[in-house]
Amino acid sequence: MSKRTIWGLLSVLIVFVLFGSLYLTENGVPILAYHSVKNTDDTYSITEAEFESQLQYLADNGYTAISLNQLLEGFSGKAVLPPKPVVLTFDDGYSDNYITALPILQKYKMKATVFIITGSVGETGYLNWGQLEIMRQQGIEIGSHTVSHLPLRELNFTDKVREVTESKKLLEKNLVIQVNFLAYPFGSCDRYMPEILGKAGYLGACTGKSGINYANKNYYNLYRINIPN
Repeated sequence: MSKRTIWGLLSVLIVFVLFGSLYLTENGVPILAYHSVKNTDDTYSITEAEFESQLQYLADNGYTAISLNQLLEGFSGKAVLPPKPVVLTFDDGYSDNYITALPILQKYKMKATVFIITGSVGETGYLNWGQLEIMRQQGIEIGSHTVSHLPLRELNFTDKVREVTESKKLLEKNLVIQVNFLAYPFGSCDRYMPEILGKAGYLGACTGKSGINYANKNYYNLYRINIPN
């Protein structure tokens, strides 16, 4: 086993050693944040071997990957969550999410949510509409990562609204789906965003803050655990 693979296993083990007992006693649900799955040293990418090792760990230890829609249905009492739920998310919409990550997700029967920068769809290194449609058909949940991937906190009110509404409309038009969730670019949000997202028709949003989520959590400020290189 390579040194990189060992570090990948150690990273996910540390995450669940730290948070596992908290979940078991208080019904918290972790949301894991990935970006790219490729064999490079980029800060926000992990290797194919690392990703598969982490999914195998989750599967071997009884975790069930659920969608964000399922998470909110469970938290609101509309559905019963499975034992040891976990949410897997990917930011930005890189093409390797389809080429590399999707087959591994399918191998371990894991769901995931992919947050798309709509202004980058079809560009080199990013998912195109055909790939997104196949992922949708395979049960991958599609969310918004805004149009331009700008830090929303730094934008004026009009531009905040435009970034979240136009990305949602474009995804819904091209994929014929309901887009219910957004991931804040750079985890950047402010006190205006929950109201803006609610009026735009979003049910929730993921931040860059680390932690575990519970039923009483503000759904527009969901915590995630970043999985770095």
